[in-house]
Amino acid sequence: MATTKRQTSRLLSAIAIAGMSFTGVASAATLDDAVEQGVERVEQAQASQQTIDSIDKDIRATERDYRALMKEIEGLNVYVAQLDRQLDAQAKDLASIDKSMSQAALVERQITPLMLRMIDAVNQFVAADVPFLKEERTARVSKLNDLMGRSDVTAAEKYRKVMEAYQAEIEYGRTIESYRGELAGETPREVDFLRIGRIALVYQSLDGQELGIWNTNSNSWQPLAPEYKSKVMAGIRIAREQAAPDLIKVPVAAPMMAQQEAN
Repeated sequence: MATTKRQTSRLLSAIAIAGMSFTGVASAATLDDAVEQGVERVEQAQASQQTIDSIDKDIRATERDYRALMKEIEGLNVYVAQLDRQLDAQAKDLASIDKSMSQAALVERQITPLMLRMIDAVNQFVAADVPFLKEERTARVSKLNDLMGRSDVTAAEKYRKVMEAYQAEIEYGRTIESYRGELAGETPREVDFLRIGRIALVYQSLDGQELGIWNTNSNSWQPLAPEYKSKVMAGIRIAREQAAPDLIKVPVAAPMMAQQEAN
């Protein structure tokens, strides 16, 4: 009996030792699992943080792009507003141009008859004036008449040419000029003409022996006394810029009304 008790005690001791060993093994396995789970949670946390960082980076980049886009839109709005003002100004300019064009057409219809009358007046004046540069002045009037019949020339250009003709005729009245030309008559011959404004038109033969002056009352040439030879020669030299300007005496036909009153 005592033997049986000892065997039982030994068996319980062995069972206790075995249980303790089993418990130690189970605790180690549980710790390893816990460590592995912790490592997994850390790795998941790191992956989550990386994802968060990536999303935050994308958000910041998107925010920068948004701000830049908003500034660009703001600039475009200002530019569009400026273009709108320019378009409004251009629309007003176009309306003004259209109005001017319609008025220009009206002015052109009105100014054409005026220019024709002006050309006719120049033609009549040349015919009645002292006969200097007759061919040149007549040719100028003829060119104006031809110009008026051309459709490829604007009314403004035609008007400019007419005014140039008027200006040329005005200049003749306040200038002195000498030129060589043909003296009409029974025997046309070449002479030197001297024009002093529209006050006097005289000529001198090339040999200097014959002098003549245009009589505006009789519309004809009449001989000039030899005493004026030196004066005419001086006037020719001054007109040709071969001598310094100076006072010269030339005969001037008295106006017809003055002669009638004197008579």
